[in-house]
Amino acid sequence: MKRTTMVATCAAALLGTVLTGCSDSTSGEAYGPAASSASPSTAATVDTKSAGTLGSILVDDKGNTLYLFLADTKNKSNCTGACAKAWPPFLTKGTAKVGNGVDKKLLGTTTRSGGDEQVTYNGHPLYYYVNDKKPGQTNGQALNQFGAEWYVLNTKGDKVEG
Repeated sequence: MKRTTMVATCAAALLGTVLTGCSDSTSGEAYGPAASSASPSTAATVDTKSAGTLGSILVDDKGNTLYLFLADTKNKSNCTGACAKAWPPFLTKGTAKVGNGVDKKLLGTTTRSGGDEQVTYNGHPLYYYVNDKKPGQTNGQALNQFGAEWYVLNTKGDKVEG
């Protein structure tokens, strides 16, 4: 009987962690790439970084990987609620900035349902992945979550399937 209680307690704690969207358990604040997106105070910058076999991919100014969601339509995010907790949108305040290797003509923004401005590239709304804990990680590459697949983008704004 004690084992059942312990398993239930552990399951409840794990569920609580998932539902809070990977936050610091003492302060409730987001960490990693999600913290960068939570409430932007300046214009976001899209840059590029070499990611081994994936080639040159889009990242933010800190080197955190950016992703596209195949369920999105041109300049419209279809990732909200639990999806947006696991895949925080890459938000900006003002016009997004162009970094090295980024095509200014492909960079834009779209307004999310809550009024936030999300950065787009070649019409794809951009996101972080909460399980990328440090710059350069691509743990979200080719995952199938929330009804569609997620991919990193190359400098042409196309998904990378590597």
